[in-house]
Amino acid sequence: MTSAIRDVSIDCTDAYAVAAFWSEALGQPLHEEDRPGDEEALIEAAGLLFVTVPETKTVKNRLHLDLQPQDRTRDEEVARLLTLGATLLDDQRTGDGMGWVALADPEGNEFCVERSAAEREN
Repeated sequence: MTSAIRDVSIDCTDAYAVAAFWSEALGQPLHEEDRPGDEEALIEAAGLLFVTVPETKTVKNRLHLDLQPQDRTRDEEVARLLTLGATLLDDQRTGDGMGWVALADPEGNEFCVERSAAEREN
């Protein structure tokens, strides 16, 4: 018998607030029972569980998410995520359209935005 990953858990100081950012970023709803102030918040469709912990983030994540836009370009998605509260960390886009952009969510958890599938075909 084997195991399956049920959720990826992300520590944060405000589980609901960080989960709300990711809910908007991914276009996936928070679990119907989650409310502001809850110790945990779940985006079930994405398998992301946000857990409130007492300590703040202090070092770079050893694991991060790579996002691929589904209905817009990488550049459009980066702009959208910045308006949702993400922070630009590192821009690795190249002149030939390759590369990625490293961002952080409102609590500093790093993630990257890659090219969309349509951009990869060009």
